[in-house]
Amino acid sequence: MNQLYQGWKWTKQIGLNFVSSIIFYTAIPLPEIQGLDFQGVARLAPLVGLLIGGMLGLCDTGMNYLGMPVLTRSALIVGIWIAMTGGLHLDGAMDTADGLAVGNPERRLEVMTDSATGAFGAMTAIALILLKTAALVDMEQNRWLILMTACGWGRWGQQLAIARYSYLKPTGKGAFHKQAIRSFQDLLPGLLLLLSLSGLLWLLDSQAVFLALGMILAGSAIATLTGAWFNHKLGGHTGDTYGAVVEWTEALFLCTLTIF
Repeated sequence: MNQLYQGWKWTKQIGLNFVSSIIFYTAIPLPEIQGLDFQGVARLAPLVGLLIGGMLGLCDTGMNYLGMPVLTRSALIVGIWIAMTGGLHLDGAMDTADGLAVGNPERRLEVMTDSATGAFGAMTAIALILLKTAALVDMEQNRWLILMTACGWGRWGQQLAIARYSYLKPTGKGAFHKQAIRSFQDLLPGLLLLLSLSGLLWLLDSQAVFLALGMILAGSAIATLTGAWFNHKLGGHTGDTYGAVVEWTEALFLCTLTIF
């Protein structure tokens, strides 16, 4: 009886943590729940990514069933994508671009904290939206699974940046993530989840082995290199660069998969 109670308590806590992650990372409306803890939301970020991608896949399938052309459908999916996250990660990518545009490295963090969007931030947003839309237009099959995988790898890349690189600010929205992701062991659940997703594609279609392998190689490589590049340019990470890692990993991942 005690084991059943402990199992129920553990399952309930995981559920509450997942709800906290959804509230923190998305704009999906949820009923108010008491007792939520947002300190460990980064641990479930890849799972939230799969949820976002799955919902986008359902929307895409529904629009395809209604006969909507692929270009219009892809543009709408990217728009819904931004709406579902509340522009959280895109805003981080824009602020990061404005900061990196500053020639003086010592002023970059100061510029990134400015709420005003500069020219480089606006151009970055346009580039990301165009890249995602164009890549989706070139994909005819397995779009739902590719959307899930793109969102998952983007957030796993964020986890990797949290675990591997120093945080540049004493405070901020992303500061408490360092307490949640303390070692590379915290990255394993998300990684195994994404590997399983690629394996699912292989099971559903034995001829898609190259696409499945491409999803694993492209996702892991791009997620790793994106975080490393921002660390090289800034000497660490902030909440804004975590968002930039998500956005650029998603966009570059989709572009790479058009090869397959």
